Amino acid sequence: MAAESTAYRAVDSRATAKWAGWINVGVAAVIMLATLPGRTQGLGLITEPMLRDLHLDRVTYANINLWATLLGAAICLPIGRLFDRVSLRTTTVALTLLLGVVVWTMSGLTGGALTLFVLVLATRALGQSALSVASITAVGKSFDRHVGVAMGVYSVLLSLLFAAAFTAVGTSVRVNGWRSGWAQVAMGLVLFAAPITLLLRERAGQTSIDDSNDDENSLTLASAVRTPAFWIFAGATSLFGLVSSGLGLFNEAVLAERGFDQQTYVRFLTGSSIIALIGQLGCGWLTLRWSMQRLLGLAMLIYAAALAALPVLTTQTHLWLFAVLIGLSGGMITVIFFAVWRRAFGVLYLGRIQGAAQMLTVFASAIGPLIFAQSASWTGSYFPAVWVLSPCVLLLSIAAFRVALPRLESC
Repeated sequence: MAAESTAYRAVDSRATAKWAGWINVGVAAVIMLATLPGRTQGLGLITEPMLRDLHLDRVTYANINLWATLLGAAICLPIGRLFDRVSLRTTTVALTLLLGVVVWTMSGLTGGALTLFVLVLATRALGQSALSVASITAVGKSFDRHVGVAMGVYSVLLSLLFAAAFTAVGTSVRVNGWRSGWAQVAMGLVLFAAPITLLLRERAGQTSIDDSNDDENSLTLASAVRTPAFWIFAGATSLFGLVSSGLGLFNEAVLAERGFDQQTYVRFLTGSSIIALIGQLGCGWLTLRWSMQRLLGLAMLIYAAALAALPVLTTQTHLWLFAVLIGLSGGMITVIFFAVWRRAFGVLYLGRIQGAAQMLTVFASAIGPLIFAQSASWTGSYFPAVWVLSPCVLLLSIAAFRVALPRLESC
């Protein structure tokens, strides 16, 4: 009788973990959406009108963005440790509300490079760094063997949410001005994102969907950073972040250099986000059949091809072919970045490891806009930066095909 009761409780626990895990996927997608004002692409929606309004040049703003992002990245390691030790839900709600206050304050900014720096620093620290780690950790701690599938679904939700947000915020900025658009984002954080975060289901003991001894197999952060796999995956995703942040912040100006207007830029941003759905779904499905190394190598190869094509875009057809390559590769790299840390290093120190990886990508994303801004300042074009970076992407593609995961056999 006792054995039957124990078995029943075990089955019930797994069933509860299953639906709780999928609830966490949806909530985590909303948490990641809340990072929009702290992300390069989100800031890119207001960059041009804000620079005109505040009378700032691009290099000054790029330096503000650089240092704000670098300093904001410092929160990744302590916040990852915090998420491993205390309530993820309570901490995330507080971070979301704080970000809402910061964005609201930023919408009323009248001038001053120092004040802008402080506000951008706060959006980067709270959004791009802390809430990003919270979102990825929420899903990673809910799944094991099927983490790739879960991250694929999660990434699809992100694409849908961000596509809608890019369209809504971009349209609001164009029609009502950047201040009104940014104020609406702040209200969305407080009235929509923060309440939904309360639905997050906490992990108690071993309650992931896949009942495994993952805690016993987990690597510490110190052990993880001694493996080649950590640096190949972190390096590849960081380089992707570097390039995409540079292009993202100045995307409107980059496309204008090739003859495309602001409305085309917004459509491209929305369209490439939707195209990324295919990459995300395909990559999520392929994680059950292909190794993470092969998937990363393929994704970086496609991304290198996209970058090589960017300087020669001349027509709408060229632009949408570029959008397909960028969308597919970006979707795949996103899923891989979200999924590989649990697959390779286990769950026990997941917050710390993902925090370290996130910190590297944030550092890279800080450098990207400065590289592109200096390229434009020195040469009058953004494309010399692309010519230098695309071979680097190709080299990391080759490295990804050759590296091994430390926990490959147990996954």
